[in-house]
Amino acid sequence: MKQPFWFLLIAPLLLIGNVRSTQASVNVTQEHNNLSRDGVFVDSAFTPSAAANLARDFNFSGTITGNVLAQPLYVEGGANGPMVIAVTESNNVYALNAITGTVIWQRNVGTAVASSQLPCGNINPLGISDTPVVDLASRSLFLDAMTTPDGGATKQHLIFSLNVDTGATNSGWPVNLNSAVPGFTSSVQNNRGALAVVNGIVYTPYSGHFGDCGSYHGWVVGVQINNPAAVLGWATSAIGGGIWGHSGVASDGTNMFVITGNTFSTGGNWGGGEAIIRLQAGPIFNNNTSNYWAPTNWFSLDNGDTDVGGCSAILIDVPGATPSQLVLALGKDGNAYLLNRNNLGGITPPVASVNTGGGILGQAAVTYHTSQGTYFVCRQGSRLKAYRVSAASPPTIVSAWTVSQSGQASPFVTSTDGTSNFIVWAVATSLSPQRLNGYDGDTGAIVYGGGGTNEGMTANRKWNTGIAARARIYLAADNRVYAFKVPVPALQLSSAVSRKTHGTAGDFDVELPLSGAPGIECRSGGATNDYQLVFTFSNNVESGTATIDSGVGTVSGPPVFAGNTMTVNLTGVDNVQTITVRLSGVTDQFLQTLPDSFVSMGVLIGDTNANGSVNAADVAQTKAELGQTVTSANFRTDVNANGVINSADAALVKTHAGESLPPAGPNPLRENSAELLP
Repeated sequence: MKQPFWFLLIAPLLLIGNVRSTQASVNVTQEHNNLSRDGVFVDSAFTPSAAANLARDFNFSGTITGNVLAQPLYVEGGANGPMVIAVTESNNVYALNAITGTVIWQRNVGTAVASSQLPCGNINPLGISDTPVVDLASRSLFLDAMTTPDGGATKQHLIFSLNVDTGATNSGWPVNLNSAVPGFTSSVQNNRGALAVVNGIVYTPYSGHFGDCGSYHGWVVGVQINNPAAVLGWATSAIGGGIWGHSGVASDGTNMFVITGNTFSTGGNWGGGEAIIRLQAGPIFNNNTSNYWAPTNWFSLDNGDTDVGGCSAILIDVPGATPSQLVLALGKDGNAYLLNRNNLGGITPPVASVNTGGGILGQAAVTYHTSQGTYFVCRQGSRLKAYRVSAASPPTIVSAWTVSQSGQASPFVTSTDGTSNFIVWAVATSLSPQRLNGYDGDTGAIVYGGGGTNEGMTANRKWNTGIAARARIYLAADNRVYAFKVPVPALQLSSAVSRKTHGTAGDFDVELPLSGAPGIECRSGGATNDYQLVFTFSNNVESGTATIDSGVGTVSGPPVFAGNTMTVNLTGVDNVQTITVRLSGVTDQFLQTLPDSFVSMGVLIGDTNANGSVNAADVAQTKAELGQTVTSANFRTDVNANGVINSADAALVKTHAGESLPPAGPNPLRENSAELLP
């Protein structure tokens, strides 16, 4: 194994390892990742160069049953390891292993309703259309399912709470809205928008069916997650006013925001339609003008079936603007409207608006902040359109970029740190095969063009959107969840490492940060193993144990020793950031020669610039990386490549580093240093 230019002498201790990640848990618990519905996923793996090499994971099974309109979720921290949650219109709920795509658990929550058994509609069958939500504190998954207990005569919307780790129904659930909410009639109501959990209440929005049949209303129902008998509902006073958008309920952490569509038979008296509605906890609406906004031509929009609520509410913050805390509405009239979300203003002109050139129907949009400004991106017909919001008083909206992409899928966004490397992703749903594309968030330039000939997909539905987690993208389609992953850099020991050693045999831990390019060799393991970690050490070890923290992944078989290397096969460790070395009962003599103290380990100087020799430039680069002086006392490599490490190598380092050789005599940090190389 070729050593990197500064591989630390801790390598001999990596013969027995307990791998543990100190990275915080990653969970995608709701539509578009956040209550603001901004659609931003922060993952350091999604650099533009890595994203350009995104590849479909053909080892990911992802087999499910049923049509899918809902976004998948991603949950860690349970006994089953990381899981992808997917739901279907057949009322099937799945928890899949996030690495292999195999089923961990599966539940059917009732018979779905055929479209022929409904007064109108174009979803067949109609079961779970919404994106569920997970409450991590209670490890509960909440969803709405349209069911029939008697072959279609009775239709009922049931809100379920399932244990996210087992799929078992939690006590007191489901909640039947026909009986729990006065005035709610399940047969004419549809739930297309995502759920949200805010301060202990799960909120579910409702519209009508395609075709606008029956006396449906725009509803938001709230159920206390710790007391499902406590249910409140708000509805538009006029008939109609459905909440159609894919991302459903947005929230600032206190109030809920939804956007309604057209109403009927109002006689010109506004009844909750064509509006942004701000709801207090419950949900409660007090009809104060600060809590709703409708355009001055709302009645004309009503008569034209031109919904302001073509897309769900998105909360946007624009530092430096007045007002700076905004809410965005995107309508079937092609207009984007910005409002002051702290005082919506009633029936009045918006804070800012722009016409996008076409209607926006049912999708979810995204928003993000780069060094160039604040953006939102929406789907307008066969185009993705990005707009920038100025930090002015009042703010203005200007066009930023437009790309052509066939289909109606909703976009989502990745960023390496929440402030840079923004990539806007969306699926071209009208093509066959369908392709996932990624675009630069500032320019719209193509970052990922859809992959190779075998990386297309089928049956991704309109409105739907993907997620990003642990260097992977997951997309749920009919009968299938797809996984893509970026190439993860091989692991490398960082430069600023100390270790604790013992003078006698015993058990102790050593924590080592990891980052960047190859150091500990990291090989793709194929279908059964995510990675193979290959460690180099001084000599064979006869005793010791190796375990892997289940929070990171699992070991596939015992460590394999071969000569001076040890290989550990790992599953589910895409983003390891720290290795903890646990030495248990080690009797290797070399380890016992090291002092019982914290010691700074030596440096291996290699051909860092790959020009065929080790010279002053390599020493300088190593010094720059380490932030310390490189001397002959801490070098560890065969500089002149003659097969041994000796005084000739030290002399070369001395020449390049400009220092005197250390005094002769034993040096426990240099003894047997030739053995450190494979």
